[in-house]
Amino acid sequence: MAEKKGKAPSGPQLFFRETFGELRKVTWPTWPEASRLTILVLIVMTVVGIFLAIVQEISVLLLKVLLGS
Repeated sequence: MAEKKGKAPSGPQLFFRETFGELRKVTWPTWPEASRLTILVLIVMTVVGIFLAIVQEISVLLLKVLLGS
């Protein structure tokens, strides 16, 4: 039986070959799904940002009271 005597793919070649192979298997979202999820992410980011700003202000006030500044 004749074996193939080629050079094995190097690390980066193998990485990209496997990556592109996996990307072909992906089920990509439709445009309405992608836009709906983008809006959801923006809303969640805004809510979390507001929450963190409130927590920061409360923390600053508490530190000022505790340190007597």
